[in-house]
Amino acid sequence: MIENVNAEQIEQTATRKTLRFEIILVLALSLGQSAVYSLISFADKVSRAPLRDQTTSMNNPLNTREYFDLSYQLLDIFFALIPVLLALYLMHRTLGRSVKDVGFDFRRPGKDLLLGAGLFLAMGLGTLGVYAAGRALGVTTALSTANLGDYWWSVPVLLLSAVRHAVLEEVIMLGFLFTYGKKLNLGPWTLILGSALIRGSYHLYQGVGPMLGNIAMGVIFGWIYQKYGRVMPLVIAHFLLDAVGFVGFMLFGPAIGIGG
Repeated sequence: MIENVNAEQIEQTATRKTLRFEIILVLALSLGQSAVYSLISFADKVSRAPLRDQTTSMNNPLNTREYFDLSYQLLDIFFALIPVLLALYLMHRTLGRSVKDVGFDFRRPGKDLLLGAGLFLAMGLGTLGVYAAGRALGVTTALSTANLGDYWWSVPVLLLSAVRHAVLEEVIMLGFLFTYGKKLNLGPWTLILGSALIRGSYHLYQGVGPMLGNIAMGVIFGWIYQKYGRVMPLVIAHFLLDAVGFVGFMLFGPAIGIGG
């Protein structure tokens, strides 16, 4: 009897170690890695000059030649999504969970789109407010979100980049982490706050304002995922936020004096 109990304890310990290792592995290859680089980037910026005087550039050219740049952009998007496949594979192999279990599917397109669009409108207004406040307080850099050349493929690549960010962040920060966290017996608010803090940390390179804004967004998204158990509405909302931020900046930024 004692031997059986010990065997069960060893198996449980091994399982918990496996879960923790797989969480670390996925984060180290994706958003956890981004968080570390973001912290170093922030330290570099604040030690150089006031944040209000600096600009953070996103979606930058990767080559000076048009079609090599396109090739690099597409490869960058493709390989950035590999950790998502790894996370989904590990969830299925280790926990027997599928994409349907985290709501990363198209079973409820109408409801997902409606909720995602509503979140986009609410979070979009909040994001603009936090950004404006951060700039006014001098704790946020200016953001230049679309810096590709004037090519026929620039808008499609920016939209694919928005897809990349939405899928990568929401599937890993919500679907993967919450599934593993529940198996480790973490409470709902521990998961919500932990995920939100990680989300904020990998946006710190933009300044304190975007970090705080993304923490707030992470709490809201985490609560909604905890309530409905579907990641797709949050992927949709995130995609719309980034698509408008990227493409809108490229198309209309120069006209209002903030791009070009």
